[in-house]
Amino acid sequence: ADFNRAIELDPKVAISYHNRGLAQKAKGDLDGAIPNYNNRGISKDGKGDHDGAIADFNRAIELDPKGNIFYSGRGLAKEGKGDLDGAIADYNRAIELCPKQPRAYSNRGFAKEAKGDVDGAITDYNRAIELDPKQPRAYINRGFAKQANGDVDGAIADYNRALELAAKLAKP
Repeated sequence: ADFNRAIELDPKVAISYHNRGLAQKAKGDLDGAIPNYNNRGISKDGKGDHDGAIADFNRAIELDPKGNIFYSGRGLAKEGKGDLDGAIADYNRAIELCPKQPRAYSNRGFAKEAKGDVDGAITDYNRAIELDPKQPRAYINRGFAKQANGDVDGAIADYNRALELAAKLAKP
């Protein structure tokens, strides 16, 4: 109800839509999250509607051009469509807006790796790990990239580190 009131007071504040959508998503209401541009974009992308997701992220960006999460979300949707160059451009913008956001580096690394730029991907994964050394996903991704480069020992070390971190995260 508070997010609805915030939207009533100022419908141009995109983060209010985002927060309302997060609350609905947390309750398991993916369809309820759809009216909120960022979360609707995430939900549509998850359902395979990449064009619809991109349109929603575009609207969120119109409302808040400095919202780095909207560029990251749109990058994921573009990646889902196979538009790797567009995805990388969006991740670049997200990083410009928030250079300490590890997920944007990790996502950009994944897109670079898909384009065949394995060294560039490793550089991005290294930065993601530097920013958040407790996140297993970046180690897994870097492990795949190292393996693709023939560094099997480095890949195994990254996979092992990811397993250690995941076990710590799973403990209550």
